[in-house]
Amino acid sequence: MKTIVNTLKTIALAATLFTAVTTNAQQVPTSPYGADDEIGALNLLNEETVLDAVKLVKKGKVYRLGMVVNAQTAAFRHRYFHIETVQPETAAAGSNKFTYVDDQLIGWTGVGSQINGLAHYGRDNVHYNGHKVEDFLTVSGVKKLGLEKLPPIVTRGVVLDMRSYYNQDIIKEGTVFTVEDIEKVAKKQGIEIRKGDVVLFYTGWTKLMGKDDKRYLAGGPGIGTEAAHYLGKKGIVAAGADNWSFEAVPHENSSLSFPVNQMMATEYGVQVLENILVDELVEDKAWEFLFVLGHPLYEGSTQVQINPVAIK
Repeated sequence: MKTIVNTLKTIALAATLFTAVTTNAQQVPTSPYGADDEIGALNLLNEETVLDAVKLVKKGKVYRLGMVVNAQTAAFRHRYFHIETVQPETAAAGSNKFTYVDDQLIGWTGVGSQINGLAHYGRDNVHYNGHKVEDFLTVSGVKKLGLEKLPPIVTRGVVLDMRSYYNQDIIKEGTVFTVEDIEKVAKKQGIEIRKGDVVLFYTGWTKLMGKDDKRYLAGGPGIGTEAAHYLGKKGIVAAGADNWSFEAVPHENSSLSFPVNQMMATEYGVQVLENILVDELVEDKAWEFLFVLGHPLYEGSTQVQINPVAIK
């Protein structure tokens, strides 16, 4: 009898575990672009979106949106960055006395301005389009959803000045941007969020970098889950902010961990951009612009440092 009871308990436990795995897999929807899709919302970009975005260029002014990175750059938890510069061969070569210097990067690709791809965030180890970590992760890079699969991002970009909206020099950590907030700021700036857009938020948070790194890394303002659904359903292709978290930290629901980043990747296939410098865009009130990003194509990478540009 005892053996039967134990067997039944084992079966019940197995059924529970199976249900949990199935539920998690079901919470990550199948891509509307097919079972082989690995680029998510970027499928929305085409020649037409590029031509429409190019029409926004009136002055030819170029804005650098990426930050300078060094060994002191504040980074998430375990991450660090170091560059080692050497002369592998010190002797001059040829009658023209040719010499050269090389660099070696040591550290993590998620330091400074960065793009976080669809292999970066998951729901209980299930990622965009149902890809499971156990199936795609190797020590030498991911076999699915790697950033080398993404095309260059050339589209319309918009920036929302949340800092002025909240009338705070640096918006308080944990501040949640709602759908109403986003719509009010967009209306005030005379813009609308459209399908194919890259949407950036200005919070003033990067003003803390190098001055109060402890506070900078402890939290930040950003959108909540309601606003994430709103933007995802709008059909944006990427979203970012001038902080490390993009979303509000601490989150409005303390039981959840980075639900917005997770949702953007797993449910909408939206790329997340962090530590994007938009100060100059806001100063010039350049609310909409041509956004251009050609990121490093490290095969199997889940995130890489970037220096996108805005052209107005």
